[in-house]
Amino acid sequence: MESFKVNTILDAKGLACPMPIVKTKKAMNNMEAGQVLEVQATDKGSKTDMEAWAGSSGHQYLGTIEEGAVMKHYLRKSSNDEATEKKHLNVISNEVLEKKLETNETIVVIDVRESAEYVFNHIPNAISIPLGELENRLNELNKQDEIYVVCRTGNRSDLAAQKLTENGFANIINVVPGMSQWNGKTTRINDKN
Repeated sequence: MESFKVNTILDAKGLACPMPIVKTKKAMNNMEAGQVLEVQATDKGSKTDMEAWAGSSGHQYLGTIEEGAVMKHYLRKSSNDEATEKKHLNVISNEVLEKKLETNETIVVIDVRESAEYVFNHIPNAISIPLGELENRLNELNKQDEIYVVCRTGNRSDLAAQKLTENGFANIINVVPGMSQWNGKTTRINDKN
């Protein structure tokens, strides 16, 4: 099991519906955008509840890992500005990237979502560099490479693309709308590679 960063752990074990959601809402209110919450619950219906609540509240349901009777649900707090206008001009659609990946094994894709988002679902061979770590990890990338940047909605990848371009990377392409609408191949946490 790959490890990833969780900012807050909420113990909702032994609580019946709707208490896990009530406590999750409260915990989310005290978190900052982009942070990841782990909710530990024993209520069998809590997975469906978490997915539905995340969908209606605009937060992101990442996935659930079952450990015996305990279900660990992972949610990411969304910011209100995840649909802001894009600034980086070099953009391609998910479909174009999908076709390129089918024909070219050497494409460099960086996924700038949080590590928890990446672990649950990502493009095969994409490199995980969360946006907050990008500045310190520029040396891992080749300035001559064509680099495709992906996030959930195209917003964080837009910021990453701007940052890379400012740092002398010449061929940076933002992939829009990103993983929220990705229909191509993915690798996820439970796949046995």
